[in-house]
Amino acid sequence: MGELVVGLDIGTSKVCTVVGEVREDDIFIVGVGIEAARGMKKGIVSDIEALAGAITESVNKAERSSGYVIDRAFVSVAGDHIASSSNRGMIGITGQRAVNREDMSRVLEAARAISIPHNREVLHVVPRKYSIDGQERVRSPVGMHGFRLELEAHIITALSSCIANLEDAVVRAGLKVDRFVLNALASGHAVLTPEEREMGAIVIDIGGGTTDLAIFIEGTVWHVAVIAVGGDHLTGDVTHWIHVPFEEAEAVKIQHGHARRRSVNLMQTFSVQSFGEGLPTEVHSNELAEVLEFRTTEIFELVQREIRRTGYDGFLRAGAVLTGGSSQLPGIRGVAEETLGLPVRMALPERLTGMADALRSPAYSTSVGLLGLGLEMESAEARGGSGVGLAPGEGLGNWLGGLFRRLLPENQEQ
Repeated sequence: MGELVVGLDIGTSKVCTVVGEVREDDIFIVGVGIEAARGMKKGIVSDIEALAGAITESVNKAERSSGYVIDRAFVSVAGDHIASSSNRGMIGITGQRAVNREDMSRVLEAARAISIPHNREVLHVVPRKYSIDGQERVRSPVGMHGFRLELEAHIITALSSCIANLEDAVVRAGLKVDRFVLNALASGHAVLTPEEREMGAIVIDIGGGTTDLAIFIEGTVWHVAVIAVGGDHLTGDVTHWIHVPFEEAEAVKIQHGHARRRSVNLMQTFSVQSFGEGLPTEVHSNELAEVLEFRTTEIFELVQREIRRTGYDGFLRAGAVLTGGSSQLPGIRGVAEETLGLPVRMALPERLTGMADALRSPAYSTSVGLLGLGLEMESAEARGGSGVGLAPGEGLGNWLGGLFRRLLPENQEQ
């Protein structure tokens, strides 16, 4: 039996606990617990007691399926309180000796020393690129000689109160937080290939309450953002349009929804029971598609606005990768391609070992990614670095990229 690792993905729509055993070249999934989320809104805690109850149920299910007692986990973080910025750190290398792991830790701390408001805290420090004595774009400086080591890093911060509320809910459920991990980073490590990270790609994880973004360039993260619009907004639009309860609207979206009106037969209809005691209402599927297309277009317009704001729109040669539960809406890839003007592919965890069937869906990219990325970060920190910024092929990132694969069938309906 290998080391036990647990990921706790706390979303607006679901709480998913994944239990894995670390083996020689992969993580073997031994337990899964999925529970409908309570006490979360747009990725932020709205009711600690309700959330603690949902976490407890999810963990209990994972314990029953795995046979293990769970007392700690890597925990996901989302919400539009997430912010990011860049900073540089510099240290001197005495005697022009070779750079060692201690130097890596010191330059990381120098880059971390950024002024932030008192109500925020640093969530991740992501190395972008190093330089030694002015020699730019050094990928891994350990063992190289020089007098001055510099690091350009991406600093991801979160509201301290939001993190404290999330931790409080986890603790009330009887768990210790090993580390908080940003949703978009976990998803990105789960679904991107090394080539996509190197060439430049954006991961778009469309969840229930938020859409999480991460831009990868030259093998590492250059920007992250959270947009407070997600699949629940699509469901809400359906609720207002045909006047049905939220749960019924969700079922209508899943069973009859399409993101492109022109792809739906004009004569196709279905029946729904609206509020009140009248007869069921006959609804045209293309009208439902019009409602969904409007909102999905808005989501990708917000994504495009964020990309342009960063100035990295010319660097995304590998295009966009869609994942998350709401990315399963038929036709959404076509809307993304038209709106973003980028090649788009759909991604989900594949080639999983162990209890794979329960997790082979875009909805669980973050859940599964938490396991590998959390371990990678812990391993790198022990060596004096930051796991988020490891180059492809280094540490656990090598097998992680092979553990999750990805493409849906090429002829999937757009």
